[in-house]
Amino acid sequence: MQDDKTTTPVESLEVRVGNRLKALRRTVGTAESCTGGLIAHLLTEVPGSSAYVMGGIVAYANSVKEQVLGVPSALLIQHGAVSEPVAIAMAEGARRALRVDYAISVTGVAGPGGGTPDKPVGLVYIAVATPSGTFSGMYNWHSTDRSANKLKSAEAALMLLLGRLG
Repeated sequence: MQDDKTTTPVESLEVRVGNRLKALRRTVGTAESCTGGLIAHLLTEVPGSSAYVMGGIVAYANSVKEQVLGVPSALLIQHGAVSEPVAIAMAEGARRALRVDYAISVTGVAGPGGGTPDKPVGLVYIAVATPSGTFSGMYNWHSTDRSANKLKSAEAALMLLLGRLG
């Protein structure tokens, strides 16, 4: 039997992100489509997160992506809402709109329906806009489980941010 006093608790991803943001004295915001605010929820589950979380924008509709985040309609027409260029524009737009140091964006097909051969259910694009540039990634969870896809996407977004925080 192991003594509970000798074990070190593993910090959750959102706690690690928060500790790093606090240490750097930096702020974060979110622009979420398919995750519907889950990233902001995870970040704000951490006590004291008001020191670094400034806000979040759930941009589910293309009109919100355009009007609030400044995503050019040409990008949406040419690439579709679920695309790397749109994820990048969403992150950069959130960074401007929320006046934060870092902004995370996610756009994708959570499922269980809505996928196409080119953009299957589980396909997600994530971007992080930082003071030194914007970084993005494409993920495919190969799953039609909506809740699982949302959670995996939120966790991947936090990992991408943590990697940029050093």
